[in-house]
Amino acid sequence: MRLAYSPTSTRAEVEITLVDERIDSLERLTDISIAFEVMRVFYVENSDVAGHYALVERTVDKPFIKDYDSIPGNSPRDWINEFDLTNWGLIGAYAGGERAGTALIAHDTDGVTMLEGRKDLAVLWDLRVDPKKRRIGIGSALFLAAEEWAAAKGCIQLKIETQNVNVPACRFYRMQRCRLGGIARSAYPAFPDEIQLLWYKDLHRLR
Repeated sequence: MRLAYSPTSTRAEVEITLVDERIDSLERLTDISIAFEVMRVFYVENSDVAGHYALVERTVDKPFIKDYDSIPGNSPRDWINEFDLTNWGLIGAYAGGERAGTALIAHDTDGVTMLEGRKDLAVLWDLRVDPKKRRIGIGSALFLAAEEWAAAKGCIQLKIETQNVNVPACRFYRMQRCRLGGIARSAYPAFPDEIQLLWYKDLHRLR
């Protein structure tokens, strides 16, 4: 699949090539850093309407670096050993002939609680873009490809997990018209100050 994207910035038009890749190349995900600096966080306030939440953005007192790959058990190498990846999809994005990002999608896999025991749900397990190639449409192209991949599997929803410390990701999923469908304030015992945010995107219109 090839997509041509014209950014709103002054950069020249960039051709983004998306490739369905072999799942056994999963370890290559770590070639692209997923670390980011936390400067702002979202405080989650329950709404008067059931199932609705308000995200209130605030500046942190002391910025810090968050690197998901460095968390024990959370590296792509760990997923290879923990899960049966037969029903997973891996999409690579290339810009200017160089690898620029990846999307990993989980579907119909025993032991993956995020899938809620549903065969009509897929989880965008991992989405990363080379820090030097951000803001030129790669993330949006990968998200759309993940939607299409999931819809082709018969899924009616795509689910994404983020945390309240990942403000850029939350903004991005809002831009993709995802809805915040659930939160968990005690999901991460090792990080008691972080709140799990679960986003959903309906896919029935893509089928």
